[in-house]
Amino acid sequence: MTTLLVANRGEIARRIFRTAKRLGMRTVAVYSDADASMPFVREADAALRLGPAPARESYLAIDRIMAAARESRAELVHPGYGFLAESPALANAVVAAGLRFVGPPAPVLAALGNKVEAKEIAERAHVPVLPGYRGIDQSDSAFATAARETGYPVMIKPAAGGGGIGMQTVRDERELRDALARARRLAMAAFNDERLLLERLVERARHVEVQILADEVHKGIAESALRVARAAGYVNAGTVEFLVDDHDRFSFLEVNARLQVEHPVTELVFGVDLVEQQLRIALGDAIAPSSRAHGVAIEARVYAEDPASGFVPSTGRLLHVHWPDGVRIDAGYEEGDVVTHHYDPLLAKIVAHGSDPRTALGKLSGALAATEILGVRTNLPFLRALLRRAESERLDTEFVERELAGLVPERQPAPDEGYALAAASAVSTARSTRDPWTSLGPWRIGLGYATTVVLREGERERAIRLEGAGPYRYGDRRIAESSEHHRWTIDGALPAAAAQSDGTVWIGLRGETWELGTTPRERSVEQTAGAQVAAPMPGVVIAVSTGADRRVRRGDLLFVVEAMKMELRVEAPADGTVTRVLARVGQQVKRGERLADFAADPI
Repeated sequence: MTTLLVANRGEIARRIFRTAKRLGMRTVAVYSDADASMPFVREADAALRLGPAPARESYLAIDRIMAAARESRAELVHPGYGFLAESPALANAVVAAGLRFVGPPAPVLAALGNKVEAKEIAERAHVPVLPGYRGIDQSDSAFATAARETGYPVMIKPAAGGGGIGMQTVRDERELRDALARARRLAMAAFNDERLLLERLVERARHVEVQILADEVHKGIAESALRVARAAGYVNAGTVEFLVDDHDRFSFLEVNARLQVEHPVTELVFGVDLVEQQLRIALGDAIAPSSRAHGVAIEARVYAEDPASGFVPSTGRLLHVHWPDGVRIDAGYEEGDVVTHHYDPLLAKIVAHGSDPRTALGKLSGALAATEILGVRTNLPFLRALLRRAESERLDTEFVERELAGLVPERQPAPDEGYALAAASAVSTARSTRDPWTSLGPWRIGLGYATTVVLREGERERAIRLEGAGPYRYGDRRIAESSEHHRWTIDGALPAAAAQSDGTVWIGLRGETWELGTTPRERSVEQTAGAQVAAPMPGVVIAVSTGADRRVRRGDLLFVVEAMKMELRVEAPADGTVTRVLARVGQQVKRGERLADFAADPI
């Protein structure tokens, strides 16, 4: 029996295991301490610990991965995507150990992993590339000269790596210096390589990706993708990316030398299992013949993030999870799992297939409406709004930025029935069948079963009076618990969900979610004495731009916090003085953790 080790985690590890098990392979998972109880670990035939939660001590530690491969007697190593998927060092280590790497050879990874060399390969293959600068001189002045020659707007990108990390749009020379500094910081943190390149920005572009196997043949862009692959000596699966402008002129962008995150779209349209083909190529077997496209597939990525706060990651335990039927679900998490700040916050990919775009969009829209996640904030409301627009408008790479205000409306307070649902959930959870004093619910002499629950939503507090022992009544509303875990109905028809933890009741109603606190709002001198300078998300402080007793103006940059491929500025909340700096570069911080003491000027 062939043994396959997957050097990855989450949904992609589970997805690869599904195919491997179908092919009769023995599967091996590797995991960090943060992932010890995750589904992908439980589902593998064997699982080996790599190390602590930080990726550099676990999923990015090639020596530990190879030790696990030797211990498990693996014959194949699949890197998935992200982490070391495009690492020549891992590919070399696998081959040196006498194992098979499920991906392109190390020299190909090295060539295509460098955007400068990849563009040179595309030029040699006579594939159009965008004008710009890929020179050795990495000074700000060299980029300023190149930007003027190329013409604004331009895009700054790290030369190494991919995934959109570090890319910066620059529309005039005043923005260039700061953009270069941000791009270098992110490139160094993500790829340990701060080299950059510059290229002309294609406005309102469409981003087209072509997934390649050795025998796939198409016209136009696909033929260009194949020319790049042949020029690079490509083997196994990968994706060649292009930008297409308003006049249907396309230009080579980059190559993702690995299994693509969106590979389920190709699989549903062409009826092919790309992971199976990867494994067959690695084993030297013949791959499946190419097939014709059938219909349209659309993928939505569900993330634990808060669009209303700038898409910052959201961490915590998944209290309630319900995935829809009738579509493909590639999920890395289940109910009860914990989303940490250590890794990308992708919860699942929901993929719908239909005979035409309208049918596929309709199926995906219905699936997103039926998806329920409580315990962390997600991008589900944003995805639903985006789909509604996609049904009638032409999308491009700048659509979200242009239309962000409409796609992420201001968060509205929970409706009355939401408060009633939260109160009913809190009362129901407080009951204990083992305690005779609470088993029947709230009861008052002369009043019967009735109670008042105080709920908090931000600065707002409301007292909700419920009657009954379940079902509960709130005014004319009837709140009844369903036989399904965490499920409720309102007035016998409106479906809802509720779950609670650590003094917060999470409710889901009409496709929206709210968090209502059951504990009193904290009031302290520190909280009311001045404005807060706090971490906007859990992550690492990568820059400190202030000092003690420093005078600042509202909006001045104080700190930069990075996590999960995002870099967020922490700015002065008002004119005033930074009295003490509490955070240092390299420090791990929690969301809301105070980074500095700050005294705002009197108004």
